[in-house]
Amino acid sequence: MASSISAQLQGVASTIDKMRSLAPRLQKKGLRRAAREAMNIIRDDAKARAKALDDPDTKEKIWRNVITQEATKQSRREGGVVMRVGIRGGAGSNQHSKDASGNPGGDTRHWRYIEFGTQFTPPAPFMRPAFSQNVNAVTERFVASLGREIDAALRGN
Repeated sequence: MASSISAQLQGVASTIDKMRSLAPRLQKKGLRRAAREAMNIIRDDAKARAKALDDPDTKEKIWRNVITQEATKQSRREGGVVMRVGIRGGAGSNQHSKDASGNPGGDTRHWRYIEFGTQFTPPAPFMRPAFSQNVNAVTERFVASLGREIDAALRGN
């Protein structure tokens, strides 16, 4: 099973106080927009890394299936906004799996074998380094974007 990587944001008390003065719908809208903008840094880095690893002889392109999406169920459970970067088609491949060949990059459910390796092939990670090497950039972008979103909401734009 893959290990979980997470980060916590500290030192933004004034931004949080401003945000609490907004209506809940505006709070979530601003959070969602800022989180997506920040996580797109990881998405773009993961795409570049996957592009370097993709086999040019096959029609499947992992980099085309790298996406940023909101985890709505987890967002409701956590009581906020949870944004994630992943691969379209996921990691499932059994008799109950949907056909993933309609994705822009084709059926790329084999990405996890590249990321984590198998008993026959060594791992060639592209998702985990994309996250771990961009934590500071994502945090800075999130704080800046959230500040802009809050200021715009307070102005009424």
